[in-house]
Amino acid sequence: MKAVRFHEYGDPSVLRYEDAEQPVPGPGQALIRVAATSFNGVDGNIRAGFMQEAIPVTLPHTPGLDVSGTIAAFGEGAGGVDGLKGLKVGDQVVGFLPMTDDGAAAEYVVVPADILAPAPTSVASADAAALPAVGLTAWQALFDHAKLTAGQRVLVNGAGGAVGGYAVQLAKAAGAYVIATASPRSRDRVQAAGADEVIDHTSTAVDAATAPVDVVLNLAPIEPAQLAALLEVIRPGGVLVNTTVWMPAPSDEERGVRGIDLFVRSDAQQLAHLVELADRGELRIEVARRVPLADLSALHADAAAGNLPGGKIVVVVNPGA
Repeated sequence: MKAVRFHEYGDPSVLRYEDAEQPVPGPGQALIRVAATSFNGVDGNIRAGFMQEAIPVTLPHTPGLDVSGTIAAFGEGAGGVDGLKGLKVGDQVVGFLPMTDDGAAAEYVVVPADILAPAPTSVASADAAALPAVGLTAWQALFDHAKLTAGQRVLVNGAGGAVGGYAVQLAKAAGAYVIATASPRSRDRVQAAGADEVIDHTSTAVDAATAPVDVVLNLAPIEPAQLAALLEVIRPGGVLVNTTVWMPAPSDEERGVRGIDLFVRSDAQQLAHLVELADRGELRIEVARRVPLADLSALHADAAAGNLPGGKIVVVVNPGA
């Protein structure tokens, strides 16, 4: 099969589009014929060797944390695993893969069977790869950690990215008042996602531009001082959820404001719920760009140079899988 792998850590040039042995599913695993994967910022950090302690991988390593595709086979004991909900060979599925395992930038990938959820029917199979990691990040930030409820005010800092788009949609659907920061180029997209207010972070200090909120979700790679300043817009007893894990979330103990660092986890039940929302038309799966698997190295180079569009980029492997 064809795969993109790196045999050593380094810049995007270490990524090779090459032949690799097709994996065989073991106990509790499923073999997926990959329709697509996606690009996540952590992919570049893993490739560059910046995450060796936190996310140790075995070389050569295949990137790609998201997968959409078709179940080709099950390993021993995988059929009927709790969480599969009756999935069988031939079904289209999506999943968020373990970060230390080989990813889905290949024609086939072996995955733990219990991470899989039925793929959405409302979008093409390849485009479904735009959902798992970022959708789960937004859901877990808002509801597992921030415990967002109807009537609360939430500030999504960095709403122009892929996670931000889902976070705005989900928060608005939950009955929250949503304030979002975005650049002028992503303002319209953030408004279309449902934001009640949009702050241009390129010209306005976020902490001075909004009334107090119950929840801040920080998705932006800002300076520590800027992150700390976001505490000032949170009401006593509120929450700051931070996804920039290299910079710990601050807290304000005097006012009871908690800072939480989010490490997204795979959850087939939550992913299945997100799929249901998409198929009911209550959650839009948006794709900013589609690139073929053979161009993954160039995509990593664009990311390193800061030349990616806002939104999610899908890496297409087998469009019909």
